[in-house]
Amino acid sequence: MAKHGNMKNFKEAALGFTLGAVAGCILGATEDPVDQTLSMMTRAGPLKPVMDEARTIGALGLGTLMGATALTTAMTSAIAGVILAAVVASVFVAIRSCGASQTNSFGLWFSAGFAGAIGTTISGATFGIAIEWVVKNYGMVSLLWALSIFTVLKPPLRFVFHFVWKQGEVCCHTGSVDWATEREHIENMELQQRQRVATQVEQKIQILGNGGSINGMEDRETWATERREREELERKKMDTQEAEREQRTIQDWINTVVIKHVDFLAFSGIPMTFVATVTSGFGLFGYGGHQSVLIVLLALVAVIAMILMKSADFKYWMLVGCMGMLATFVIAMLTLHAGQMVVTAAVKMERAGYPQSRENISIHMNQQSSLEALTAAFFVAKLCQLGLGATVGGALVRRAAGEATVIAGGALLAGALLAVVKVLAPVLGEGGEAGALLGAVGAAGVSVGGAAAAAARCFSWPGTLGTMAGLLLGALGMGKWHIVNIGLQLPVAYVFAMINSF
Repeated sequence: MAKHGNMKNFKEAALGFTLGAVAGCILGATEDPVDQTLSMMTRAGPLKPVMDEARTIGALGLGTLMGATALTTAMTSAIAGVILAAVVASVFVAIRSCGASQTNSFGLWFSAGFAGAIGTTISGATFGIAIEWVVKNYGMVSLLWALSIFTVLKPPLRFVFHFVWKQGEVCCHTGSVDWATEREHIENMELQQRQRVATQVEQKIQILGNGGSINGMEDRETWATERREREELERKKMDTQEAEREQRTIQDWINTVVIKHVDFLAFSGIPMTFVATVTSGFGLFGYGGHQSVLIVLLALVAVIAMILMKSADFKYWMLVGCMGMLATFVIAMLTLHAGQMVVTAAVKMERAGYPQSRENISIHMNQQSSLEALTAAFFVAKLCQLGLGATVGGALVRRAAGEATVIAGGALLAGALLAVVKVLAPVLGEGGEAGALLGAVGAAGVSVGGAAAAAARCFSWPGTLGTMAGLLLGALGMGKWHIVNIGLQLPVAYVFAMINSF
């Protein structure tokens, strides 16, 4: 008995390690493309428009604006993918393409996952191209206006989407199988069989009453046939009820996903955009690099976070909005710190007898601040995409979509997207490539989140440890042992995978 239990634990650990390694490898595979894209974005040419505006809105304004823009677009593209996946799944369910069989369930999840990955990648590339165009042609202040307008427009569009979704539900219901008609058909067949049996019984009674005889063998065959038909009708009736119940359950779950994520899409960017607007306003009046503004920014973040966290109707978008706002504050601090480090280095050089002009110091400060703001904002956007993807992957595993299906499917989609983005890089440009790569990171996050949820669902400690070991070693191996980056990404993915946002 003990030997059988040890063998079962070993098999679970081996399977967990394999699935974890698959998820870890695809996460590590995103490291090099993302680093290369970031290197291209931080060259002198692409960085120049950001540097030119750094002196206009200041280091703090630049940091909050870059952070809010990166996080808002990352969240929007990720949620757009989730909503598109939900729409495809809803249509799939409505036409009754998903039954009780595992094959049809795989078709449902694969179709939804493919649509979600494509939607996230395309929307990310679109946002990247738009941001690059605005910054190059109109500057960072115009980007602030575009971000503010986009954030203001999203809540009203929520009502439009709800209306369209309800209309789509009506259309899908009209085109789907009419369960009532099918139930009525089965009931009619049952009634016909009962009437036929009753007629046969009456005929036999009449034959016996008239002194006739009944063929026993033929009678037994007749009753066996009727019994088989009755059992077939019962089985068909139960299958129909099970399919109807499954369809309603999945459709209700999809509706919940859509409603919550539309709210997320509408409201999650408001806290970050408000903080960026206030801080950039200080910068326009010449206080963008003043340390006292940092205190105001910290107080503003604390007050907004307290208001949201104490809400009686606390929702998922409030949690992520607070996280994003805190990340924006950290980016602003890093941006300000990068400029201050330049000043500190200049003072040391001056004491050593190598004075520098104010103009050179100012240029170097703007360069370092812009570089830090862009690098930190892009990394945080990557973490955001990874976390939101992990939330979806964890929810799908808990939904019994199948650990292997979620993990392997997410990894395959992410790998395919990385290859496609590499081929289309000359067409997409730097901004479009960056946004599309973040979409691929989101697909990898689904795989990582699925692995994290699978580790939590294991029946034994060896299974849990094996899955996490495979995830860690796969990510480090394929990620060329970027210990700091991987070490930051895996905990974020695990935390988001454990959040039940649905």
